[in-house]
Amino acid sequence: MDFIDQIKQFSNRIKGLKDSIQTEEATKTSIIMPFFSMLGYDVFDPQEFVPEYTADVGIKKGEKVDYAILKDGKPCILIEAKSISENLDKHNSQLFRYFGTTEAKFAILTNGIRYKFYTDLEQPNKMDSKPFLDVNILDIKENQVTELKKFSKSSFDVEKIFDTASNLKYSTQFKTIFANELQNPSDSFVSLFVSAVYDGKKTQSVIEKFRPILKASLNQYITENMNEKIKSALNAQEETAETEEIEEDIKPKRNIVTTQDELEAYFIIKNILKEVVNIDDITFKDNERYMAVLYKNKTTKWICRLYFNSSTKYIAIPDADKKEIRISLNDLYEIEQYKQDLLDVLTRYL
Repeated sequence: MDFIDQIKQFSNRIKGLKDSIQTEEATKTSIIMPFFSMLGYDVFDPQEFVPEYTADVGIKKGEKVDYAILKDGKPCILIEAKSISENLDKHNSQLFRYFGTTEAKFAILTNGIRYKFYTDLEQPNKMDSKPFLDVNILDIKENQVTELKKFSKSSFDVEKIFDTASNLKYSTQFKTIFANELQNPSDSFVSLFVSAVYDGKKTQSVIEKFRPILKASLNQYITENMNEKIKSALNAQEETAETEEIEEDIKPKRNIVTTQDELEAYFIIKNILKEVVNIDDITFKDNERYMAVLYKNKTTKWICRLYFNSSTKYIAIPDADKKEIRISLNDLYEIEQYKQDLLDVLTRYL
């Protein structure tokens, strides 16, 4: 099983468990230990995964961090675990104290759902106040899966992770700042743009005047950019579909036989759709695998496909993404039961 599939499976498990977990101990045993087990660590081997690891702090002796992962007998990752109901934002000070007293290069603060990864990018042997990776296991992003895999036992490499941690940390912070500026542009952000388009004095009233204009402009630009990408993707999809149809056309036609059942089903569908469009706009195209019922003879505007070449007959109706939903038919007139589905498909092309 690929790592991403393991993550998805684990995430689904947590969704089913989270409401029944009430204590810190339950969080550790039912979520946190299984998480590190998924990463390949033997959570029952005290030479690899040590619970209650001693991390003496100054004159305080016997201070313990919840877990430490050892490599070659030395701690490489410290783990501070909290109850699933705890807000982690107020708990990193405890882990901060432990970090400087051990040889560990990484520290993880978790409540079983959220995992915050820290290192010492800003000052050696002093844990950063902000994590370089913050993962919500119930809403994990695709790029985070790659970073998380680096902490698995088989992939763990201190130098490689540390080399990428800086870019990861600051790029995440930049995205957060930019998202905030899009919603509520700060004075300095507005001033940056105003300087490029306005020659007058940038008083506070000028800043206030341009703030909503800038916010609307930036969000509009992002929307237009996204729409262009979606349009390009859809065009590419249509071109692919047309190419497939062309390839189908140039194949030898030896096995294409339009049967009486296919024609009868086609006329049933035409009769249903004549309520919305001219009956002549509904056409068909037969090939070896199926008969396609089309709008205005466009292969990219297929209304349904009839798979009648086996003992079981199917009608395939496309969803909004043009993925087939196949339905078996015992009788051709069962097609009439799907009248609204066929009309909905046709309406999308109008």
